[in-house]
Amino acid sequence: MTRTFEDWLLDNGYGEIRQRQPLGGGCINDVSRLHTSRGTIVLKQNPAAPRDMFLAEAEGLKALAATGAIKIPTVLHQQQDYLLLEDLGQSSKGSDYWAQLGERLAALHSQEQPQFGFTMDNYCGATRQLNPVLDAGHDFFAEHRLMALGRRAFEAGLMDTTRLQQLESVAARLEHWIPEQAAVLIHGDLWSGNVHCDLGGQPALIDPACYWGWAEAELAMTALFGGFAPGFYEAYAAASGMDSDWQERASLYNLYHLLNHLLLFGGSYLQSVASILKRYSD
Repeated sequence: MTRTFEDWLLDNGYGEIRQRQPLGGGCINDVSRLHTSRGTIVLKQNPAAPRDMFLAEAEGLKALAATGAIKIPTVLHQQQDYLLLEDLGQSSKGSDYWAQLGERLAALHSQEQPQFGFTMDNYCGATRQLNPVLDAGHDFFAEHRLMALGRRAFEAGLMDTTRLQQLESVAARLEHWIPEQAAVLIHGDLWSGNVHCDLGGQPALIDPACYWGWAEAELAMTALFGGFAPGFYEAYAAASGMDSDWQERASLYNLYHLLNHLLLFGGSYLQSVASILKRYSD
């Protein structure tokens, strides 16, 4: 039987909610800060959420937290239609904010995994993300990132046959452009809106779409919508030793996220998808 978050708070000594403060940033779920007699808690709520969406998010947060590499809000409780999280507070960015983020993300990516995929399927935005466990990274990215979304876009009438065939061609030849890389745990949807500045001015990660994938794909995502501050990339490079040539492949990695945005937000993203397909098909 599903318990309301009000019942859970009462049963766990938080008392009644004294104030509910809406928080911005979410386009899928309602997010708010709950003020209780025992302090504040963050509530994410969506009565129409798929039955495993908040469970998958909770598993991702726990996996990230278990690495000890970067600050993650503690999962307090999860049900089908809501998620209760530790409130990290919020402040302005400290002077070392971007360098700290780069160093901590490099620490996260230094922990290699034996295979690609994840413990369960999850969601990137509202799109279901398939995470079967595979040995080969190129096969995983080709089939369960590019082609999984490309077929959905085609079936929805958002992509024509020519572009689907171009995508199939690109997916089949990923090894021509993407070098062999170890699997690491990545956040999976790392843009500026999913990096939180806590009460102490330090970075934390929220709203993950975790899987065991390529670190380069994570970095590419950070650059998709304007990029992070230069200090982030400098600190990441210094801590990880990764060469800057990942930037040459960024658009190929980001094809996945652009296909996702095409599914979520419609045809305005088709030209970006088509441009990348043309570049790698010619």
